Amino acid sequence: MDQQTTPKQSSGLAIAGLVLGIIAAVTSFLPIINNLSFFIALVGGVLAIIALVGALRGHHTAKGLSIAGVVLAVVSIVIVLVTQSAYSAALNKVTEGSKPVAASSSSEATSSSASSSSSSEAPKNEEKPKEPAKDYSNLAVGETVALDNGLSVTVNSVEPNIATYGDKKIVGVNVTYKNDGKDSQSFNPYDWKGEDANGAQRSTTFYMDAKDELNSGKLSAGGSVTGNIYFEDGTVKVLYYSNMFNDSAAAGWKL
Repeated sequence: MDQQTTPKQSSGLAIAGLVLGIIAAVTSFLPIINNLSFFIALVGGVLAIIALVGALRGHHTAKGLSIAGVVLAVVSIVIVLVTQSAYSAALNKVTEGSKPVAASSSSEATSSSASSSSSSEAPKNEEKPKEPAKDYSNLAVGETVALDNGLSVTVNSVEPNIATYGDKKIVGVNVTYKNDGKDSQSFNPYDWKGEDANGAQRSTTFYMDAKDELNSGKLSAGGSVTGNIYFEDGTVKVLYYSNMFNDSAAAGWKL
């Protein structure tokens, strides 16, 4: 009489990896949300790989589930990268970025007043020399830049060396939007990028214990909103791109 063997059980890691892979795949094509999908896919892929190793060693029978979890994780990551690139290319063709027209500072107001006075005294037949384009790429913290769509943006303050998980450090930046125009304007934390000392630019980073975090939304005429955005440690400059599909920044602040 043959001896019967007890069948090995499935793996909880394989099931968890598969579930996370499914969630990541379903949300991977959604803009903004798919940033979170990317990390879900990474976690699911790691769990599925661990489960697959266990299945190959004969610890359980969930080899198929493990492989499916790995495949879904890889596919989800690819979809996130492809869709973000596609959305950026498509919308960049139809979206015009707002250009800065003025920055609020007493020195500029004085300069404008002096220029106006000298212009009124000049003979009418003389052409007024063109003023050089103002540079808003190296603003100081506390300065405001006004855009031609009526939106004003200010970097209010900076909080460096914020401790987070795994002894990691991040930089917190407090910003304010004010809509002085007639039409509603959008605001979004993904309109911002941080730049390190080597010139590498990166999007905002996730901070689990964030307080008063800036979320995306619409700002009515006359309204304002203030919130915090977070960047990796080593960020020495923050750049505002008017919207996340622009190729060039409208303004930059040195931290």
